[in-house]
Amino acid sequence: MVRHQARVTSTLLILFALGSVHCAWAGPPTDQLRAGVDRVIAILRDPALEGDQQRIPRRAAISKVAGELFDFGEMAKRSLGQHWDGRTASERGEFVRLFTELIERSYIAKVDQHDAATAMRYRGETVDGDLAVVQTTIPLPHGDTMPLGYRMHNTGGRWQVYDLSIDGISLVASYRAQFNKIIRTSSFEDLLTKLKSNQTEFSTPSASPSRGKAPR
Repeated sequence: MVRHQARVTSTLLILFALGSVHCAWAGPPTDQLRAGVDRVIAILRDPALEGDQQRIPRRAAISKVAGELFDFGEMAKRSLGQHWDGRTASERGEFVRLFTELIERSYIAKVDQHDAATAMRYRGETVDGDLAVVQTTIPLPHGDTMPLGYRMHNTGGRWQVYDLSIDGISLVASYRAQFNKIIRTSSFEDLLTKLKSNQTEFSTPSASPSRGKAPR
């Protein structure tokens, strides 16, 4: 049960935590991440966007923020890994589109369903040139917490997320292993077909009961 609840919690909050506790110091990467999270909170709490009748515009608004906060193109490229270079521009464009839809299908709808504010604590950031990692923790059931690291890069003066470290496991690496297996055992075209079908379950990292508790 704990593992199931941890997985549900991490899935709901993987893109956006619905609440935040400010840390004592933060630089531009943390500031821009928090700004995006705060915009999602505002959308979810906007009375004009409440209810089932406003589901489509509400999710469209969340997707717009996600597109600015996350570099889905870079996430898609890294998730395809060694197979990216061999693809044509058209194939790359199609894969990025389908990958973005996968993320939205897997997470945006679940974020939309989550109406309870949950605190995400910002623990600090490390910056190395145009790369940064913002370290956070989010609460899990039974008093546990899960480390969640947002890996960001600076593109055109704006910090964007290109990967997430969930309980120490890279989201991009998890997708890359699954995509690579499909391509090697079948083909790139088969991967596109599976992404288009909306039926294939692609697993993501989840908190482990034995590792979920982080220092407070």
